[in-house]
Amino acid sequence: MPELIVDTSPIQYLYQTGLLDLLLALYQRATVPQAVVDELNEGHAHGISLPDLTALSWIQVKAVREDALLALATDLGRGEREVLALALQTPDALAVLDDGLARQYARLIGVGFTGTLGVLLKAKQAGHLTALAPVLAQLEQLRFRLDSATRQAVLKLAGE
Repeated sequence: MPELIVDTSPIQYLYQTGLLDLLLALYQRATVPQAVVDELNEGHAHGISLPDLTALSWIQVKAVREDALLALATDLGRGEREVLALALQTPDALAVLDDGLARQYARLIGVGFTGTLGVLLKAKQAGHLTALAPVLAQLEQLRFRLDSATRQAVLKLAGE
């Protein structure tokens, strides 16, 4: 099973839809870099509904040893840079990223990735969700960027 390294937005959206435990059900554990913890704490301080990762024993915080390879990726946020750096230093890592540019960097450096939609699709296929359409509607209400073509493709893959 790959080591899951999760960025801020997938944690936020899964938590706000009440589905953060899908990461536990599907992968048994998750890792986040300190930058993700910092971003979640900052959002929480601004009144955004976000989880307290210290209360979740199945999520560990791991320090990034070396992110010099991503120093040129100044157009990414600190969370995305640290997720990619952790994925590079972790054998059999799977990064969970929603940001399109971060996913492009992941492809470029050979890091496997998925996103919030990929986690939800896997959960549906594994029987943890009965329907994906209502979750996609919730995500859209939370301002998750989802164009109609992607929505239709995900629903088709989910058999809906």
